[in-house]
Amino acid sequence: MKLLRAGLLLVAAFAVLAHGVVEVWSESFLEAGVAIFFVYWALQMFRDPAAKIYWSDLNWPLLGILAIGLAQLALHTTAYAFETRVTLLELAAIFIFFFLCVQAFRDRASLTNLAWFQMLLSFGVSLLGLIQHFTWEGKIYWFRVVGANSDPFGPFVNRNHFAGFVELTVPVGFAMLVFRGIRRDVYPFAALLTIVPVSAMVLSGSRAGIIALVVQVAVFAVFVRLRKRKENPRMIGVAVVVLVAIAVVAWIGAARVVERFTNLQSSEVSLSRRLSMSRGAAHIFEDHPALGCGVGALIAVYPRYETMYDGKVVDHVHDDYMETLAETGVPGALCGLAFLFILFRGMRKGFEAEQGHFSRAMHAGAIVALCGLLLHSFVDFNLHIPSNMMLFLLQAHVAMAPALPSEGPVVRQRRHRTHRYETATEQVES
Repeated sequence: MKLLRAGLLLVAAFAVLAHGVVEVWSESFLEAGVAIFFVYWALQMFRDPAAKIYWSDLNWPLLGILAIGLAQLALHTTAYAFETRVTLLELAAIFIFFFLCVQAFRDRASLTNLAWFQMLLSFGVSLLGLIQHFTWEGKIYWFRVVGANSDPFGPFVNRNHFAGFVELTVPVGFAMLVFRGIRRDVYPFAALLTIVPVSAMVLSGSRAGIIALVVQVAVFAVFVRLRKRKENPRMIGVAVVVLVAIAVVAWIGAARVVERFTNLQSSEVSLSRRLSMSRGAAHIFEDHPALGCGVGALIAVYPRYETMYDGKVVDHVHDDYMETLAETGVPGALCGLAFLFILFRGMRKGFEAEQGHFSRAMHAGAIVALCGLLLHSFVDFNLHIPSNMMLFLLQAHVAMAPALPSEGPVVRQRRHRTHRYETATEQVES
């Protein structure tokens, strides 16, 4: 399983660094990579008859969305059959990635590696974004030229999608500090890995991202209040990280952040434009309630429902919920509601279970990450960016993962045995 875990983390990192997987070449690499690791896992299962296959309840609504897409192709109800086929391949790859993550990340060692991977990935990508921000020459990675309507930050073509990435990864570091999920001697290192992404988030100027981050901090405060009497979590860790991040932003570029919030750039989508697109998607749903206009087919249908034309092609409506309704109709809405019901039920069960500090931190971090992105999805389409969708599902698995007991008793028992051994040795020597 070590190779499978390493491969899945490599695929997740590739998806983020490859601009979120929004181009044909990166989609092809993602699908091929996931297929290879699925075959590897299947061979391992075949070689070990005693191996267990784990099934997540979230698989059912995800498979439901895939079934809706297949029904649209079979019944010829999609408005853009080619785009539906392409999108279904992408969704199938993301589903397989989620399925393999459920198999691979379950015990303490694998979840510990996953937590550090998320913190390091968040730090690395955010540091890249900061460096690129101050050395910007109109190119991502200093060689990929972006279009005139792009609004990049880090490896992402849209700064709001960078914000979504941070929302999904930075709560892990917060949770480890709040719920003492790591050793005390590595607190400064974890704080550093958290401060840089928060600073990059603020400096990126994503309004929705910063609002979501504030909400995430508020959710942490609620969790601390809920567990205060039993586990004595410490909100001071979050406060210190946020204050230091604000100080860093004030030092390196506060004026740019203020300018970002006061002036709307030509490449940005205004709030009125977002509301207009949501209304257009609602009209598409009204005209195609049975199966929707087709998975991924909104780009072909939307021009007929345009109410605020600005000369730009609309491939997404900056509202994940309305876009899902428009493309999949009532069946898609039912799948979405089932997904959220299963997710929130699993999150509550996982967080309230008796468990150790690390396990509590993993559950809390995943829940906060999911809350942030679900809120952001009302005004953006992060869930239609493959890299962020993969991280979202990975956090969904962690939020619903079985609770892990505390390591404290085991450590104390080992120390007691060591003490008894040393005492017996002294008696023999005497």
